[in-house]
Amino acid sequence: MNAEIIAVGSEILLGQIVNTNAQFVAKRLANMGINLYHQSVVGDNPQRLTIAIKEAAERSDLVILLGGLGPTVDDLTKQTAAKFLNEKLIIDQAALTKIEQSFAETQRKMTENNRLQALYIAGSVALPNETGFAVGDFYRNSNGSDFLLLPGPPSELKPMFVHQAQPLLEQTYFSQQKLASRVMRFFGIGESLLAAKLTDLIEQQTNPTLATYAKENEVTLRLTANAASESAAQAKLDQLEKIIQQRVGEFCYGYGDDNSLPQVVVNLLKEKNLTVTAAESLTAGKFQATLADVPGVSEVFPGGFVTYSNHAKSQLLKIPAEKIQKAGAVSSLTAAAMAKQAQQILNTDIGISFTGVAGPDELEGQPAGTVWIGLALKDRPTQTKLFHFSKTRPYIRERTVLSGLDWIRRELLK
Repeated sequence: MNAEIIAVGSEILLGQIVNTNAQFVAKRLANMGINLYHQSVVGDNPQRLTIAIKEAAERSDLVILLGGLGPTVDDLTKQTAAKFLNEKLIIDQAALTKIEQSFAETQRKMTENNRLQALYIAGSVALPNETGFAVGDFYRNSNGSDFLLLPGPPSELKPMFVHQAQPLLEQTYFSQQKLASRVMRFFGIGESLLAAKLTDLIEQQTNPTLATYAKENEVTLRLTANAASESAAQAKLDQLEKIIQQRVGEFCYGYGDDNSLPQVVVNLLKEKNLTVTAAESLTAGKFQATLADVPGVSEVFPGGFVTYSNHAKSQLLKIPAEKIQKAGAVSSLTAAAMAKQAQQILNTDIGISFTGVAGPDELEGQPAGTVWIGLALKDRPTQTKLFHFSKTRPYIRERTVLSGLDWIRRELLK
C-alpha cells in the first residue's frame, strides 16, 4: 500500500499554523505498514487542489485529504474530491441532526452553509465526527485510488482517525493479516552511519520493512511486519532485530515512540537500586533538570551541584583552587575531581560531572564544543571522556547531557 497526504488550507501554506495533522497521520500509517511516499500542502483553491488530487491519484493507492470540510466558502475539499470522482454529495442524516440540535440547544440560528458539514461523497463510508460536526469520508474506488477525507482541527481529526478511519483501513487492506510494528531508538550514531551499517537490510526489505528517522539528537528505526497471526508477525520482527542488534546494538537504548534516554536511565537505576548525583559546569543544572522530568526520579536522585565558576567548584565540591587553576576548568583532572567529590559528598553510587566550553567564545584557549565528562562509580576508578561537539550553544549543552546519560546507561548494562 502506497499512500499520499494532501493538507488543504492557505493558513498552512502561508505558515500561519503548523501542519501537525500530517505528522500524526504519517506516524499512524507507518505503524500500520502503509508506505507514505508523498506529502503536499495546497491552499484553498479548487483548481490547484484538483491538480494535486489528479497527480496523487496517478501514483498512490490511497489519497488522504486533510482539512477543508467545514462550512465556510473556503472549505472546498469534499466538493472538489466529489467532482474529481464524478460522484454526488449526499446528506448524512445523523450528522445533520447533530448540527441542528447543537444550534437549537445554544439558541442560535442555523444558516444553510452549516449543512455542508453533513455532506459526504456518494458511495463512500461516512465517518462520524465525535468532537465536531464535519463528516469524514472513506471512498473505495474500483477504478483507481481510494480516498480518505478528514477534518482539519486536530481535536476532530485525531479521534476520527483512531476510532473510525484506522479500523476501516486495517479491515480493508489487511483483513487477512496481522500487523506488528516496533520502534528501536539509537543514540551516539548518526542516521547515515546507521543506514550504512544496515544497507543490505534496507535495500532488500520486503516483509518485514524497516526505515530510519533522524531526530535532533537520536535516530529511530521502525520495523514493520505482517503475517497470518500476531505471534508470527512478532517472530519476523524478532529475527530482523537480532541481526540489527548484532551490528549496532551498542547504540540502541530503548523502544517505542514515547520512550526517552532519561527514562531508560532512571528505570535502570531503580532496577539496580542505585543512586546518582551530578556536578555541572557548562550545563548549569540541565542534567539534573532532565532527570527531574522523569516521574519517580527522587528514588534514585537525592540532589546535586551546579558549579559554574571555579570558585563554586572549590566552595561546594571542596576541590582545592590551586588544583583547578593548574589543570584548568576544562580538563580531565577537573572533570574527575568534580565527579568524585559529588559522589562522595552525597554518598551516592554514581557521580557524573560536566565541564567544558558551551560557546560561542573560547575558554582557556579551547574552542566551543570542547567537553569533558567525568564518571565516578563507588569502589571503582574515576573515568573521564573528552568530546568535541559542534553547532550552537543550546545544542552543545543538550548533547552533553545526553552523552552523560548514555554513558551511565552503558555502565549499568555491563
